Amino acid sequence: MQNHLNAARKHEPSFSGDAGLLEAFNKHFDVVHADTPELRRQAHQIRYRVYCLETGFEDAQAFPDGLEKDAFDTHSAHALLIHRASATAMGTVRLVLPLAHAPDASFAVQGVAGDASMRDGSAFPLGSTAEVSRFCISRTFRRRAGDTLYDQPENAGTGDAGDRRSGPLMRLGLIQALVRMSARHGITHWCAVMEPTLLRMLDAMAIRFTRVGPPIEHHGLRQPCYCRIDEALEAVKKERPAFFDVLTAGVRCDTDEAVEV
Repeated sequence: MQNHLNAARKHEPSFSGDAGLLEAFNKHFDVVHADTPELRRQAHQIRYRVYCLETGFEDAQAFPDGLEKDAFDTHSAHALLIHRASATAMGTVRLVLPLAHAPDASFAVQGVAGDASMRDGSAFPLGSTAEVSRFCISRTFRRRAGDTLYDQPENAGTGDAGDRRSGPLMRLGLIQALVRMSARHGITHWCAVMEPTLLRMLDAMAIRFTRVGPPIEHHGLRQPCYCRIDEALEAVKKERPAFFDVLTAGVRCDTDEAVEV
C-alpha cells in the first residue's frame, strides 16, 4: 500500500508549502456553475478540444459544430474552471444526476460495468448518487496558466514547468466544483468509470474511491468505482487539511449534510 501511495504522490502538487493553497487558488482561479446556455457552450467547447482534438477519444467529425455532447448532458450539472488573469474557461467537469424514473440506467458506468452492484443499489444509494465525468483541462490552457501562476517569470514559455505547478491547483478546482454541485443537488455519493492515473492521483489526495470489479476497456483501460463524499472529505481533512480548504470553499461541511453557501 505504501508503495502504491508513493507512486501516486508523483502526481501531487509540488508547492513549497500547503498553508497558502486556498489563497493561491483564489488568486489565480475561480469555479462557476455552467448554468446558462453560453457557459454550457464553453464547457462543450473545452470537451471537444480535449476529447476530440487533444486525446482523440471521440471522433471530431461527429461534432461538426465543435461542441462535444452526449445523451447524459440533459440530466447533468456542469461547471467551469476559470483562469482569472485571462478570464478564460480552462477546464470543465460534469455531474450526471440520477434519473428518478430510471435510477439503474442513469449513468454511463451502469452501462459498461459488469458488476450488478453499480445498478441495483447495493453499492450506493441510487437516488442520491451522481456520476463524475468529463473531468478535463485543456493542455493548451493549462500551459498558459503555468506562465502566470505565482507570478514567476521563469515559468514563462516553459510549458512543462508551468504545467507541473498549475495542474494540481486546477484539478483541486474541478473537485471543488464537484463538491459544490453535489451540495446543491443533495448528492451523497459519486460513481465513475475512471482512468487508473486519475484514481492514483485522487488516492494521493486522500480522496479514495472503492474499486468495483476489474478494469474494463472503455476508451482505454478504465476502473468502475464509487465513494461516499462525506467520508472522502473527512479523510482529506485529516490527512491533507490544505486540500480540504480548497475542496470545500463555498460549502458548509459542519452540518449533517453539506450545503452550498
